[in-house]
Amino acid sequence: MIAAYRPILSLLRGTAFLLAASGLHSLLLPLRGQAEGFSTAALGLMGTAWAGGFVAGCFFAPRLVRRAGHVRAFGTFAASGAIIALLTGLMIGEIIWIVLRAFTGFVMAGAFMVIESWLNEKATNENRGTVFGLYMMVTYASIMAGQMIVAFGDVMSASLFMVTGILFCLSLIPTAVSTASHPQPLQDVALDLKGLYANSPVASAGCLLVGVANGAWGTLGAVYGSRIGISTAEIALMMSLVVVAGAALQMPVGRISDRTDRRFVLAAASAIAALVGILIFLVAPRAGWLVIAMTAAYGALAYALYSLAVAHANDHAKPEDFVKISGGLLLLYGFGTMIGPVIGAALMGSMRPESLFLATALAHLILAVYTLLRIRRRAPVPIEDREAFMTLPSERGVTPEAVRLDPRTPEQDG
Repeated sequence: MIAAYRPILSLLRGTAFLLAASGLHSLLLPLRGQAEGFSTAALGLMGTAWAGGFVAGCFFAPRLVRRAGHVRAFGTFAASGAIIALLTGLMIGEIIWIVLRAFTGFVMAGAFMVIESWLNEKATNENRGTVFGLYMMVTYASIMAGQMIVAFGDVMSASLFMVTGILFCLSLIPTAVSTASHPQPLQDVALDLKGLYANSPVASAGCLLVGVANGAWGTLGAVYGSRIGISTAEIALMMSLVVVAGAALQMPVGRISDRTDRRFVLAAASAIAALVGILIFLVAPRAGWLVIAMTAAYGALAYALYSLAVAHANDHAKPEDFVKISGGLLLLYGFGTMIGPVIGAALMGSMRPESLFLATALAHLILAVYTLLRIRRRAPVPIEDREAFMTLPSERGVTPEAVRLDPRTPEQDG
């Protein structure tokens, strides 16, 4: 059994370093930018630029991989990530960082697509669920580990940028020395908005709105923590626990949705997430432990919503359309993460730091109301005809290649 999983474990080691580098860099930049006096608009645009680059990478990276091959393409993406990380440490400036974040998003999309297609190639129909579960575990653990590195360094020095570059370089070693055969060429990505909406209006609107909320928090959460005066270690813990809380609540919420109309669960979770966000805005906590506790409660609900929306869409989709529907929803989520930081930055720039949660609450309230309205327009899918709920890591970009690794994908050759 160990021998059968050895190639997969090697790829997961590369994934761990890649995600740790991404988690560290994504938290380091807003903290350093805040310390350097960057405008709120510029800090928000860095998140928008990353999301835009990531979505562009999903469309264009497959062509690069087909031309260069998986190993060389992944080496190029990882090396580019390291170069960009080092450049952000060398050149401190709003405009240059926004541009570099767009390139980071692009190379991360390409790197993820290579790893996910490789994992998909090595997984069999019998162990696909195990491989998918391992991939989710590595995703959550690595993001948290990367973010926590910030707590042990000085954001005003160049050392953390160097550590980020080292982690990017470490990520390419497992694939560079691998003797495993190359996967099949990456498939081109397409977005059929009309088809997505016809399949499930709630899921389409939901993924876009959840992207708005998660994009705002993911980009500006560290800025919020810095502006209310909690320590760098507390900010790192806050950002990490939001991820962990979201991962922990996904499965119990998903299991409840397996037993009833998922839309009721989606509406309720959205409404409660909005209420928690409004509560944070009104209470305006300043003690580190209270900020961490309240944001973790927010994250537990906010980061369960994407998986619920995708599960609802797949309840309505034909098995042969699973990849197309799930991949399209991922792209809608990506478009939402481009919008959210702009809204959040505008509110934070004109009001107090907690107004970030007004941006997230607005998106969640719109989703809750729209979902309740749609419940009256369409009957739920019978429970016996549904696919089982699966968790998805919405706190970082997921490419359409990850959908093919999902055990709910129709049977395919491993």
